[in-house]
Amino acid sequence: MDLSIYLNMMISAAWYLIPIFIFAIVIKSAWFKGFFKGMVGEWQVNLLIKFFLNKNDYHLIKNVTLPTDDGTTQIDHIIVSKYGIFVVETKNMKGWIFGGENQKQWTQQIFKHKSKFQNPLHQNYKHVKTLESCLRIKSDTLFSVIIFIGDSTFKTQMPENVRFARGGIEYIKSKTDAIFNGDEVANIIEQVESGRFERGFKTNRQHIKHVRDIVEDKADIKSCTKCGSDMVMRKATKGKSAGNEFWGCSAFPNCRNILNKAP
Repeated sequence: MDLSIYLNMMISAAWYLIPIFIFAIVIKSAWFKGFFKGMVGEWQVNLLIKFFLNKNDYHLIKNVTLPTDDGTTQIDHIIVSKYGIFVVETKNMKGWIFGGENQKQWTQQIFKHKSKFQNPLHQNYKHVKTLESCLRIKSDTLFSVIIFIGDSTFKTQMPENVRFARGGIEYIKSKTDAIFNGDEVANIIEQVESGRFERGFKTNRQHIKHVRDIVEDKADIKSCTKCGSDMVMRKATKGKSAGNEFWGCSAFPNCRNILNKAP
């Protein structure tokens, strides 16, 4: 066989293999696994809403990206009804979940491995306040709802608006006092739809960049290993360590944990 023909065949084959190679790298990346897990969780919550909430009473708006003073915020689900506006944050996780309403970080434990994640109530608080500002409505007309999906178990007492799977739907249905009339519901839906960023890759990419910037800004902030609050730099005033700086829990005196001493 002529050498040039052989080389051309090799080059042609390589062009077919490159996309496969890139795809293999992407699906093994932490980013893709996190994205896929989040997408599956949101899909499961979509099904719960579809099957267990009357669509005539509850209007679902999915994956809403809204402008904020410092960038954007992305809301998994907004459910508009005459009983109020429900802002839903989805968490697709497994293992044991430990957390408290006022803790900045919660803990996920799978066997002996523990990892920290942002308190979803705090995460959803920004969503709620952004929506409140955009719609210019009273705060008591919005309800924050956290729905966990996956093979997870709560190991600490959770607030009533933090539920597992269908429990989140039951919480939404527990609100039975009419707040809005039909015209007001229609107007809220129109405001959300017209005020959101256009759905698509560009919007998602900009939001992901904004989230990464926030994470980098907070990278140097230490968290208390006991209660999850921020650690702050303090200076000892008494004893042999007087004058030395150390990291102390910001929840002092309720928490007296010292994470480590500053060099």
